[in-house]
Amino acid sequence: MTTERRMPPFDLRLAMESLAARDLRLARLMQSTEEFRTETDGTESPYEALLEAVAYQSISGKAAETIFKRVKALGAGGSAPSPEEMLKLPTRALRKAGLSGAKVLAMKDLARKTLSGVVPSRAAAEALSDEELVERLISVRGVGAWTVEMFLIFRLGRPDVLPIHDLGVQKGYALTYGKRFIPRPKELAAFGERWRPYRTVASWYMWRAVQQDSSKARKIGRAPAKKKNKRKKAGRRQRAASRVRR
Repeated sequence: MTTERRMPPFDLRLAMESLAARDLRLARLMQSTEEFRTETDGTESPYEALLEAVAYQSISGKAAETIFKRVKALGAGGSAPSPEEMLKLPTRALRKAGLSGAKVLAMKDLARKTLSGVVPSRAAAEALSDEELVERLISVRGVGAWTVEMFLIFRLGRPDVLPIHDLGVQKGYALTYGKRFIPRPKELAAFGERWRPYRTVASWYMWRAVQQDSSKARKIGRAPAKKKNKRKKAGRRQRAASRVRR
């Protein structure tokens, strides 16, 4: 995707000082890598950002960039098709641009929900809480919580977003805190409470941790599933059988 790195719309010095005072390992990570930045130029509406996000789902960045350029060419003046234009575009034209059938349906649903007001304007989005935006935007076909979290972080510059299902954040946590395996989402959410109200900044540095030591990051996997205690299982079966005999 096209990005432009800018300072966030919150007090970054305060955020970094607050995080460093609470978390010494995070403080060392922040000192050893580049300073936090996000793309928050304020020019994209939620509709435009999500349209691009849908185009980029599940394929390489280069292929997605080519496809999205073709989609944009279908709009007036070379910009992305407006919601009205998107609904009028025939499916075959969007498929010819390289979109899958599922992505065409997602873009059409995004257009409908934008026109109905479920997907807010940029100005309206600024006034909504993170929770309200997640609830609204995940109602769009093909748009999940992770996509909305990336929108909140990189397009709106919200300071307190923790993508607990993001593999990069999970691996960065494991690297930073010396864990053998990536954390379960609930574990990461519980640990991340210490980072409030700047969980976005902490998450960003988890991504940087992976970049710093990509070879180690590749070796970190999920914890093996716990084996059930066979004796306990056999005991439950015996007790159940005895109740039946009675």
